[in-house]
Amino acid sequence: MVSVVTVAHRSEDELAQLLPALPADAEVIVVDTDGSAAGAAATVIERRDNPGFGPANNAGLARASGDTTILLNPDIVPAPGAVERLATLAAGRDALVVPRLLNADGSIQRSAFALPGKPSGLLTAIAPGALRREPWRARAPRIVGWALAAALAAPTALLRRLGPFDPDAFLFYEDMDLCLRARAAGIPTVLHPEVELTHTGAHSYGTAAADVLARRRREVVGANLGPRALRLDDAAQIAEFAVRSWRARDRVRLRAVLQARG
Repeated sequence: MVSVVTVAHRSEDELAQLLPALPADAEVIVVDTDGSAAGAAATVIERRDNPGFGPANNAGLARASGDTTILLNPDIVPAPGAVERLATLAAGRDALVVPRLLNADGSIQRSAFALPGKPSGLLTAIAPGALRREPWRARAPRIVGWALAAALAAPTALLRRLGPFDPDAFLFYEDMDLCLRARAAGIPTVLHPEVELTHTGAHSYGTAAADVLARRRREVVGANLGPRALRLDDAAQIAEFAVRSWRARDRVRLRAVLQARG
């Protein structure tokens, strides 16, 4: 049996679309942080204290009884058979398995990334066209450095062994932290682009402040990969945002990274 865990926050409309699309024989667990899962056809865990994305998922995973667990954001829109395929790929496998994520318009979402803090990250940041390393565009299954946890599957026991998430982190970059800790334990994150799920994104919190994202990313990279990797990742982030600084949002991101470095 497969267990599906999702965290509800301002998610009533999203759950109404997601839950009927899940496999009929799946164990569905909704961690409700604000009452938006009221009446959901699932096992509902009340966490009105809103502990954050990671701790809420941890609470759902603790209740899961399936051999395989899929963590799904409520704003995932699965194509027919995609959740079942993801569960099959993850079953009994010592890996974190992620699908390709699509934007609402069908374009490929940036959801799988190279390992942060590598010298090649500078090339990724500034190189044009075909020279860019963009793992989210992979056409065949491949190991990636980290991936968004909007949709992530693995054996339940493996996820529990990993945590899976830092209980002290409220929001942002929990997925990077999970994938980097898994990698240190010899467990890869594997993108399977043949499985596609639509991820509408950011319905529960709106637009995150650039300074919060910059600080949180630096915390995760530094804690998992050390000061040298952090310097390289800072340089890659600065290069990428500087190249795109004609856009106002990237100027804001550039300033945020520079300020976070102190």
